[in-house]
Amino acid sequence: MLDPVSRVRRFNRAVTSAVGALDTSFLGRGRPLGAARVLNAIGHGRSDVADIRDYLGLDSGLTSRLLRSLEDEGLIETIAHEDDARRRVARLTRAGRREFSAYEALSNAQAEDFLARHSQREALLAAMDMVASALTRERIALTETDPRSEQARYCLAEYYAELGRRFKQGFDVSLSRDPDAADMRRPRGSFIVAMSDTLPLGCVGLKGSNHGYAEIKRLWVAPAARSLGLGRGLMDAAEDAARGLGITLLRLDTNSALAEAGQLYRTTGWREIPRFNDDPYPDLFFEKRVGP
Repeated sequence: MLDPVSRVRRFNRAVTSAVGALDTSFLGRGRPLGAARVLNAIGHGRSDVADIRDYLGLDSGLTSRLLRSLEDEGLIETIAHEDDARRRVARLTRAGRREFSAYEALSNAQAEDFLARHSQREALLAAMDMVASALTRERIALTETDPRSEQARYCLAEYYAELGRRFKQGFDVSLSRDPDAADMRRPRGSFIVAMSDTLPLGCVGLKGSNHGYAEIKRLWVAPAARSLGLGRGLMDAAEDAARGLGITLLRLDTNSALAEAGQLYRTTGWREIPRFNDDPYPDLFFEKRVGP
């Protein structure tokens, strides 16, 4: 059997070949993958040159060369930032927008073709999500958002589906004490989503109340991102948001079927308390003081 290092290197070679990383004309458009990725980043709304460099993990010299090559083709233009002349921003020209659209269509077709050739589509996608999450763990962004946003709704739907699978009695959100969205928006509360590029990987809600405490609600981490410390990171972000809102006491409830959640709370300063609500699903209740 191959050793783990050999298996990783085999995977790296396979991906390099499959995505055309070594092609001098990526997807047949006349330029290598590096330039195409810069064009893609700009097309998807990244304009600040420093942000593009950090997002793609490039050094300053290579970033400058790639931008210059796209400028020479008439696909982008770079100008000084309107608020800081030391910073540069890049934007697509009309020709650049056409080229971006062409790449999008070809990339989508390539992905669809790849998936169509595999009989276990969902298992393959789950494996891809896990690998991508592990490779980009340092770039996962925790972002405060509206709990009614598309990303938040995706996370909540996945969370409810997982509870339905893990609870013996299933899970019906209409029977739980589902928080009102207004209670998880400033100034009463907060809702935080973990994003890895375009994929939501987790969420947590901070629900304001009129009872002298706020509640942590809907902590969820995607299976692909577990064991990366994301649950703790989301909880830390929720506690920071509480302190920023002047909230000093937090409570939460959970179910003993979610053993990893109980372990997280017990090891991060939460203490068990008696039941404080009539929700039919939780059987464990915790409290933590986060301010003076």
